[in-house]
Amino acid sequence: MQTPENAEIFETLKNFFISLPHCKALGMKFEKMVGHQPTLSIPWRPEFVGHVDTGVIHGGVITPLVDITGATAVAAYLEVPEALATLDLRIDYLCAAPNKGKIFATSECFRLSGQVAFVRTICFAEYANNPFALGTATYMRVMDPFALETATYMKILDNQPK
Repeated sequence: MQTPENAEIFETLKNFFISLPHCKALGMKFEKMVGHQPTLSIPWRPEFVGHVDTGVIHGGVITPLVDITGATAVAAYLEVPEALATLDLRIDYLCAAPNKGKIFATSECFRLSGQVAFVRTICFAEYANNPFALGTATYMRVMDPFALETATYMKILDNQPK
């Protein structure tokens, strides 16, 4: 089984991503890592409902899950600290998002070029082989050691268990 290229960078970025205020507000959690493919989740909550009659979760909740899971997949391949920025994100819904339980996303970074990372994501409720949405994203990669010196980033690094 493969593991992240640089476990320290991966753990730091993963923890940084899920500690962002909007991720915390959504209750986003890191579930597991299989090879270089992370799975993150968001719980269904009444305040996330997009259609009152059906209880289906709003697409605006799914979007950050796809984005953060995708960035986490890129982080699994980084050997040195980099800043990442979402360039493009597309979500194709195959059916309505679930109206109960956890929503999961699993991402795969299938290509790293010099400045861009390309990622595919599947969103599902119970089983990965029964997705309700597919995501495609690109992320800009900036080789920037200064990214690790910002106050927020350093605070996260300082609070990591040793």
